[in-house]
Amino acid sequence: MGLFDKLFGGGKNKVSKEANESRGMHMPDLDIPADEKFTIHFKKNGGKFIYCDGYSDVYEALENIIIENEWQKLPFFSIDERLEQKFSRQQITFTKQLKNSPIFFTTCEHLIAQNGSILICSNQLKELKLNELPENFIVFATTSQLVNSIGEGLKIIKKKYKHTIPSNITTIKHFQSKTENKDDFLTYGSSSKNLYLILLEDL
Repeated sequence: MGLFDKLFGGGKNKVSKEANESRGMHMPDLDIPADEKFTIHFKKNGGKFIYCDGYSDVYEALENIIIENEWQKLPFFSIDERLEQKFSRQQITFTKQLKNSPIFFTTCEHLIAQNGSILICSNQLKELKLNELPENFIVFATTSQLVNSIGEGLKIIKKKYKHTIPSNITTIKHFQSKTENKDDFLTYGSSSKNLYLILLEDL
């Protein structure tokens, strides 16, 4: 059984009802494993995820997302050449022209358990800002990218790219419509995204 099986629909163990209840931002941090903590916060932020055991599940998940949203005839905006190569067998048209697509297909640097956010940088964005990108995001990530905090994620980035530390580092945290967030002062200045996380078990 994979690390995330009990959290993403497999096995008999479920995240407790108490842990799933809404928690205020300033409440004490949950004293639970990082994987469970990320799941709780990510769901609370409005994110949608699909857990995958292997690449066949990943390809099926991507296809289902496209069908669900009727994106069959729309190109995907992508910056990552390796990501495009990985999914070249799928019936997806990629574009480098931002204005031509309502969908951004990307990887990320880390998944942050502390607040359920996704850490990205210039490796994924170049110099673009979140509010310049499409409203719809599909993020492909692996379970090994999970870290406890933003600080831990930044330390790994600094160590990994010590000769060329990437710029434009930011987190995506709000995955609900702007209408739902309009009265929440904590979202001021941020950019809400309709975000799907395709998560591949690699541990």
